[in-house]
Amino acid sequence: MRRDTFLKSLAALAAAGSLPLSAQAAVAVKMMLPANPGGGWDTTGRALGKALQDAGLASSVTYDNKGGAAGAIGLAQFVNGSKGDPNALMVMGAVMLGGIITGKPPVNLSQATPIARLTSEYNVFVLPANSPFKSMAEVVAQLKKDPGSVKWGGGSRGSTEHIAAAMIAREVGVDPARINYVAFRGGGEATAAILGGNVTVGGSGYSEFSEYIAAGKMKPIGVTSGQRLKGVNVPTLREQGINVEIGNWRGVYGAPGITAEQRKALVAMVEKAVKSKAWAEALEKNGWTPAWLAGDDFANFVDSEFASLRATMVKSGMV
Repeated sequence: MRRDTFLKSLAALAAAGSLPLSAQAAVAVKMMLPANPGGGWDTTGRALGKALQDAGLASSVTYDNKGGAAGAIGLAQFVNGSKGDPNALMVMGAVMLGGIITGKPPVNLSQATPIARLTSEYNVFVLPANSPFKSMAEVVAQLKKDPGSVKWGGGSRGSTEHIAAAMIAREVGVDPARINYVAFRGGGEATAAILGGNVTVGGSGYSEFSEYIAAGKMKPIGVTSGQRLKGVNVPTLREQGINVEIGNWRGVYGAPGITAEQRKALVAMVEKAVKSKAWAEALEKNGWTPAWLAGDDFANFVDSEFASLRATMVKSGMV
């Protein structure tokens, strides 16, 4: 076979998606990170990008941080600026659902394309190292005495730590509408506020605070899991008589208007990336639990989570 004929045949096979991923040209991926640097979405997106490149699935990955409104600002940019782009991805998660419920933005997740859930994680509540409080019991006692005096710091309104704080208040007999919640645009800002003693108690995924906990700069006082986290000696809220359990998960969406075949290719690409050594190292480093769920199953999960979160937030007086 002549060389030019062979190359044309190869190109036709690649265009039709008939070649194995290893034989197809790696693509330039554009990753929307709808939060400021330093938080869970930022870390997840960059870890996924590294895995895509290390696995030879992406020739390059560019990142666009666009924080604010629990991811709604980044979502709007993604929906309006990436239509039909088969190489665009956006990191999202439970926090974005909460933000949509509370903020009612003009854009919605239904306008983008569900690809896959990647990880699950529980939150930890921490005190600044110089806090006068020593435990969740002492924080709760102050909350009952004067709700406004306890400043809860965390992600955007509607984040899992915001919902958890409202649920804690409700469980201990305090009107959730009276909690003093300080929302930050990204994990980096929330961490700085906790380290600086500018909030009473902070909340986020354990991985975001682990290095500060290990260094003694933050004191963990409770996790939102049903059982203690593996290798983490921090009591659950339930152990402390507070009947609250809530998890956080993260996933990726594709652009609006991509074809079914393009969506299938993105699912396959991300699935291969999360089987890579680079991704396994990210899971270990960040304490993430793998929670793979793809395509229509993921879309159905998001719909179910949205309804469940909304019911919880209504019950907690948040909406």
